[in-house]
Amino acid sequence: MSQFYQIHPENPQARLIRTAVDIIHSGGVVAYPTDSAYALGCHIGDKAALDRIRRIRKLDDKHNFTLVCRDLSEIATYAEVNNASYRLLRHTTPGPYTFILQATAEVPRRLMHPKRKTVGLRVPDNAIAAALLADLGEPLMSATLIMPGDEFPLTDPYDIRETLEHEVDLVIDGGYCGMEPTTVVDLADDRPLILRAGKGDVTPFER
Repeated sequence: MSQFYQIHPENPQARLIRTAVDIIHSGGVVAYPTDSAYALGCHIGDKAALDRIRRIRKLDDKHNFTLVCRDLSEIATYAEVNNASYRLLRHTTPGPYTFILQATAEVPRRLMHPKRKTVGLRVPDNAIAAALLADLGEPLMSATLIMPGDEFPLTDPYDIRETLEHEVDLVIDGGYCGMEPTTVVDLADDRPLILRAGKGDVTPFER
């Protein structure tokens, strides 16, 4: 049976954030809000928790997970960022974007694209996610909370609890946070390539 925390979407309660982070550190899988949709998250180094998310979502081993980071400096720890990419990242983060970049040695191989050695990273503009990441001190390994066969993510925390109460360790109720996916931009090569137009404005990458 999963735990259910109601956390204020603008002023997250520090006690509940700390307890949520303890759950993540102990190998837990959490459902948490972002600036685009609810997501499933776990510790970056926990293969067992990663495999649980794969089972919940029915994902194969080719699915690209995202490292959700607290700021640009953390992105630079896990990805190679040149000057042009840094300017774009600084202009658009935090926000509803996922960036594909060349991974550094800090990224577990199981999270990289097997051929390109790239990884997805993002910095969400959401107070609860930001508080979790600040307390955690490292990225969350994350996947959007879309159930198998569904076209859109789950949006109601009570529906999430009912659906996943035996599958995850914690559901964070941070209110409604939408169902539009992030805009995905590949910055691994010379020019930005928009792979998916979502909630984030694509204009900065079309210049």
